[in-house]
Amino acid sequence: MGRGPKDIHTYLIGDLLLVRLRDVLTAAEKQLVKSLSAEKGRDLLKQVRTQLMETARPVLEAMVQEVTAVKVLSVHHDISTITGEEIVIFTLTESPLCRDAKKKQGF
Repeated sequence: MGRGPKDIHTYLIGDLLLVRLRDVLTAAEKQLVKSLSAEKGRDLLKQVRTQLMETARPVLEAMVQEVTAVKVLSVHHDISTITGEEIVIFTLTESPLCRDAKKKQGF
């Protein structure tokens, strides 16, 4: 889309991998949403983003499987045209094996 999100956080909750992206809308997308009726602009933007996700889905699933060593069952996606926040949820075949995060040492 020309630029990436301003902030990304990933959460592993059992067999769910949740990715939260903030401020993902481009200037053109923001203008599109404003220039059309609220419902029409929102629907058009969501259709485009959904199509992009479906096109990228095989690559995203392969990346998740490579990192987690677990196969992806399904992918769910939504975007807010108001806040510019996007959520992607990967349902995995099982909970990935995880190691404890290293604790930061304070000085």
